[in-house]
Amino acid sequence: MQKSTPYLFLLPAGIVLIIFFFIPFFHTIILSFQDYSNSIYHASFAGLENYVELLKNPIFYKVLLNTFIYLIVAVPILAIVPLFLAILLNQKLRGITLYKILIYLPVIVSIVVAAIAFKWLYADQGILNYLVTSIGLNSIGWLTDPKWALYSVIIVTIWKGIGYYMMIYLAALMSVPKELYEACDIDGANFLTKHLTVTIPHIMPTIALVVTISSISAMKVFAEIYVMTKGGPLDSSKTIVYYIYERAFENLDLGYASAMAVVLLLIVMVFSLINIFCFERNKYQL
Repeated sequence: MQKSTPYLFLLPAGIVLIIFFFIPFFHTIILSFQDYSNSIYHASFAGLENYVELLKNPIFYKVLLNTFIYLIVAVPILAIVPLFLAILLNQKLRGITLYKILIYLPVIVSIVVAAIAFKWLYADQGILNYLVTSIGLNSIGWLTDPKWALYSVIIVTIWKGIGYYMMIYLAALMSVPKELYEACDIDGANFLTKHLTVTIPHIMPTIALVVTISSISAMKVFAEIYVMTKGGPLDSSKTIVYYIYERAFENLDLGYASAMAVVLLLIVMVFSLINIFCFERNKYQL
């Protein structure tokens, strides 16, 4: 009985995983081999046709490029800026609690509310264009110009995420021994050297965690795009998750959308393996 006790505690979590992860996961794979173009209720077996069509579709490569741009722009900022803020807020400063609350406040704001608020800011007659025109520049189509739309949405994701990742870093900084900082002070190390030689090496697993979480979040971004641009203009802000939604629930092409979902899963797995290889491979060496 004692040997089976741990498995009994794991059983509820295992049931939840089976119902909400493994069953939908395998069902999605099955759907990716089905053709729903003739009837949504009576699918026919399509083999690899959905994957072949996916590889021939230029829009797929466009949304894939947009997704990687989202990843490349958002993730470094979400990994570095919160770390810098966490180091600053880890010092003994007056009113430190107030600063933490103000920085974390965007996290508790609904993403839909945040997206609507930024949509007003980005409007042609909004506050941002008022500031731009007040200094003598032409107004910018933040959400209507293909050159700006994707980056305007990325700003919302960054604004929402900085406080969340800062708190993760703050929790990790509490585990850094103060004796190491005192040794650096004795050696005459400056502020930058102290954190480069002590803080960053010590919290590297946390940095890896933040990079992984923010990368996955960037690749599955949806709500901001749905509320602010709906993938436009000219597909310039459409990412792979929004394209999956569009094909599945607007075009009712479940097989094609499922094939994209499988491809997205493979991409996420590749990024996870890269993270393990670059940051955490020592943990898995026998």
